[in-house]
Amino acid sequence: MRIFVAGASGAIGRRLVPMLLEAGHEVTGMARSERSAEVVRSMGADVAFADALDREAVLRAMAESRPEIVVHQLTALSDLDLRHFERSFAVTNRLRTEGTDHLLEAARAAGSRRFVAQSYAGWPFAREGGPVKDEDAPLATDLPKAVRPTVDAILHLERAVTNATDLEGVVLRYGGYYGPGTSLAPGKPQVEMVRKRRFPIVGDGSGVWSFVHIDDAASATVAAIERARPGIYHVTDDESARVSVWLPELARVLGAPPPRRMPAWLARPLVGEHGVVMMTEIRGASNAKIKRETGWTPKYPSYREGFAAVFGAARARAA
Repeated sequence: MRIFVAGASGAIGRRLVPMLLEAGHEVTGMARSERSAEVVRSMGADVAFADALDREAVLRAMAESRPEIVVHQLTALSDLDLRHFERSFAVTNRLRTEGTDHLLEAARAAGSRRFVAQSYAGWPFAREGGPVKDEDAPLATDLPKAVRPTVDAILHLERAVTNATDLEGVVLRYGGYYGPGTSLAPGKPQVEMVRKRRFPIVGDGSGVWSFVHIDDAASATVAAIERARPGIYHVTDDESARVSVWLPELARVLGAPPPRRMPAWLARPLVGEHGVVMMTEIRGASNAKIKRETGWTPKYPSYREGFAAVFGAARARAA
């Protein structure tokens, strides 16, 4: 199939494009700069130049490629700054709103039949009931102020894609990425904070996080492109975990001392209400649907195995 990947040079795009090519698909990667284009070419894909926020450029790029399937993996994130959450996500929010609208319009004009888009599993769920949610779980209505624009942008993307009756709309809510090219990888600031005991467990650490190795995220995307029915799917590993469980495990794998603990009242001025909620209230996501409907299984069923592979190997090399 002819597949157009917006975000081909990003963290997941760099793992996804080679998998699609290996599966026999024809891939065009959208690039905004020559630097991004070189990354796309180095993987063996064709290049289409466009900025996702430039409607006319996206329409031209898609018209030239005429893809059967469009994959939207655009973000503009590096390392998250909890103190300036809204600023960290400002461009990504535009890519999830304006960029999504441009790509959908271009996909329709080019005669595409399927549109697969990146979303996020974590913030959207109502913070009530059980610790792990499926795709039908109620969404949050009482979000901290700092994250409302980001969740609004996520919901805009999800509704635009799933309500596209003239396209097969597939939304993939990914868990927290870790591994090569992500913000949770050897040497990255978040990891160094854990190593230096500057990433504490806030409150009781009862917030539930769902992770996925970046390679597993890419292989699940291939499965969704090829086999998923229209709808929303969670892309996570099999073992969601409380902060009070996964954070000490990461420290252990890194060979670092156990994380410190900090009461919520003390953390709130430092990381904001949203930071406290992340550590104490958010819910995880179940991957049962995508496994059942596409046959996908993660190479790393648990973050424990994945952390050992990513960080344990790096530690062994350093030693």
